[in-house]
Amino acid sequence: MHDSSKPPSRSPSPATPARSFLLMVLRAPLTRRAWREVAYCLLAFPLGLAGGVVLTVLLALGAGLTVSLLGAVVGVLILVTGVRLARTLGGVHRRMASAFLGERLPTLERPLAGTGLFGRLDAGLRDGAGWRAVSYVLVKLPVSALGMYAVLWWLTGLVNVTAPLRWAVFGQQPGPGDDGMPVLTPIPAGGLTVDTFAGTFGALALGVVLLLLAPWPTRLVVGADRWLLRALLGTSQLADRVRDLEETRALAVDDSVALLRRLERDLHDGAQVRLVAVAMSLDMIKERLGPPGTDDGPAPSGDGDSIDLVRVRQLVDGAHRNATEALTELRDLARGLHPPALDDGLPDALATLAARSSIPVELTTDVPRRPTPAIETIAYFCAAELLTNVIKHSGATQAILTVDECHDGMLRLQVVDDGRGGATIGAGSGLTGLVQRVRPVDGRLLVHSPEGGPTTAVVELPMHA
Repeated sequence: MHDSSKPPSRSPSPATPARSFLLMVLRAPLTRRAWREVAYCLLAFPLGLAGGVVLTVLLALGAGLTVSLLGAVVGVLILVTGVRLARTLGGVHRRMASAFLGERLPTLERPLAGTGLFGRLDAGLRDGAGWRAVSYVLVKLPVSALGMYAVLWWLTGLVNVTAPLRWAVFGQQPGPGDDGMPVLTPIPAGGLTVDTFAGTFGALALGVVLLLLAPWPTRLVVGADRWLLRALLGTSQLADRVRDLEETRALAVDDSVALLRRLERDLHDGAQVRLVAVAMSLDMIKERLGPPGTDDGPAPSGDGDSIDLVRVRQLVDGAHRNATEALTELRDLARGLHPPALDDGLPDALATLAARSSIPVELTTDVPRRPTPAIETIAYFCAAELLTNVIKHSGATQAILTVDECHDGMLRLQVVDDGRGGATIGAGSGLTGLVQRVRPVDGRLLVHSPEGGPTTAVVELPMHA
């Protein structure tokens, strides 16, 4: 039965929006985020001030010298130095944002490389990421000043909170004829003073209000700084798109190589084994039938008909020959999909390739890091095609095959022969196919083949697709 005398239980009412807002305002000055943002503004101000002033001087000096004929080179050199300095300062700002704000930004794209003095100067002037860093360092100067103004709200609030303590303990009460103890405010216009001890509690209340409001100007400045960091020190949309396309391409190339490798294993372990079994069975049938000329007359069958043994031997021989040819073609096809020698690495596969060559091949390998399977496959087939061209077309008596890793992280494959020379890319030659093979992974093929030789072909590939 229901007990009417017992009051019904009430579930706790959810917090109203006003109460939630009030709790957020009261807790904001005590959060770790607020203090991290204050520390970030304090540390970013001297760096932003010094970096902005120095960079402004460098850019003004470089631009002034550039317009003159004699100082143009020096002016460009100063401008490039300013761009490099901005990159360095931008890196420091990125690390500070990561440490205090948790802002994780992808690394800037590397500057362009140039050869020679004028090439490096030209590459420095065309450094898009560097100029975006210049923009950030210049804009950071007023932003860091606004950050210090936001910190001023905290400082004035803390000072005003201690007003009663300073009056009573440290004796800061005004003397006769004084205007009173000043009360600080973050607003530069006007000023407040207190003349009595009771008035210091009004200053304390003002300090509490300022401390409650202080996190929001700081957060506003830091929010603007975050946007600038992402827009100017992050990667551009074009760079992000290029990176996505490179990752997609690498996945597609690796997947295609894995698919071909799996197909090669299926052919090797499946179809080839069945063809070998068929060829062996045909061999056994031939042995049972005996050699030609032995009992070639018609043989009786179980149903009373005769069997032409000569015709049977011809059919078995034809089937055995077709099975053997199919097995050979299948092996060549599987080897063309993925050479099994690559399972032990590129140097071993190239050693096998050189050993099978009909002309002497001197092999030198120096690859401390193993490339990805896709790059190994492309390098192997490039070496095979180049050696085939040497054997078929150059008239060379020997070849030198060198594979090593360059200082810039590229895999370099070089084939040198002592043939007649005259090899060119294009005109339907096999070298055109090599260009198409290396292009999907940003590789390149260089050929130097004067008339009379020697011919040098160089394939450069990245270590990963």
